[in-house]
Amino acid sequence: MRLALASLAALALLAACGTPQEQCIYRATRETQNLERLLAEVEGNLARGYAWESYEVPVTRWEVCGTRTITRPNGTVIEKPERCLVEDTITRQRQIAIDPGAEERKAAGLRAKIRAIGPQMRANIAACKATYPE
Repeated sequence: MRLALASLAALALLAACGTPQEQCIYRATRETQNLERLLAEVEGNLARGYAWESYEVPVTRWEVCGTRTITRPNGTVIEKPERCLVEDTITRQRQIAIDPGAEERKAAGLRAKIRAIGPQMRANIAACKATYPE
């Protein structure tokens, strides 16, 4: 399973700048890649006993937003940075409890879906290789 996930990830990297055949194979395997990524996340949750949840936190920070020119009495000119407060958000993660039974059912459903679309994916890959021989 992990080998399949790694090989599909490698295909994804190649698809961005790959040959027409590689791009076709990437499109043919995209759904399986997504399902395997989700399955890996669910299996990780089960192994750890908890999941990770992302949440955003508003923050205020100082930022340089311009300069101010100052002429000193002796004639020297200097530029001083002007600072202003900027509202922003940062993403953090926290642990959340999982229902192991629900996660097992989710994993089983994902495995079943991967098995179900496997034959069509393999047929699409074969069609890509026939359409775009290297």
